[in-house]
Amino acid sequence: MNRLRLAALIFDMDGLVLDTETTYFEAWRRAAADIGCELTEQFCAGLSGCSGEIVRQRLQDYCGAEFDVAAFQQLSGVYWTRHVERHGIAVKPGFRAALAAADRRGLNYALATNSRRANAERCLQAAGLQQVFSVIVTADNAMQPKPAPDLFLRAAEALACPIADCLVLEDSPVGVRAAKAAGARCIMVPSATAAEPEAAELADLVLADLYQVADLISAQGPLPL
Repeated sequence: MNRLRLAALIFDMDGLVLDTETTYFEAWRRAAADIGCELTEQFCAGLSGCSGEIVRQRLQDYCGAEFDVAAFQQLSGVYWTRHVERHGIAVKPGFRAALAAADRRGLNYALATNSRRANAERCLQAAGLQQVFSVIVTADNAMQPKPAPDLFLRAAEALACPIADCLVLEDSPVGVRAAKAAGARCIMVPSATAAEPEAAELADLVLADLYQVADLISAQGPLPL
């Protein structure tokens, strides 16, 4: 088994650091219903980690050519904003433990997300994490969103660390594919109950939560990845 001489962590945001996906899915389902299309939980879950362009295309395919995507985006934005203003955004269990473990080990870390920067900063602020990441790479900064490798390669560059020495933490199949395409080691922490088999096979390791990630990186020496 190869062992990773870990130098840096790269975190995904939606579904990995923040429990944003449940807020997005609820807003999407309400907005689509207002326009006359019922979105199933399974359909929404299948959009996990996807870029905005892919989400729009799959909505059009699912709801039909007459579906008003512009109206959907406006309505879902209203519903999402109301929810976040009232309830905030929850931080995923174990994130602070993983961050503390990284600090103890002297690791740098970055955030790499398919979200636009304005949305990412808004989400981090709503969760009280606006001061955590000094390096944030968003869809605004990269030529291609995940599953292309650009975001992770840009994050490694910003950290001044070879991508081969970075550990990517991801929850979605799209993110796992991007991490492996970039040449990084990747731990998958599924936001769904069970990991997609293909993504689980592609990831170097699948763990149940970020507490387990914290335990792993707290160990001394190279990681067994």
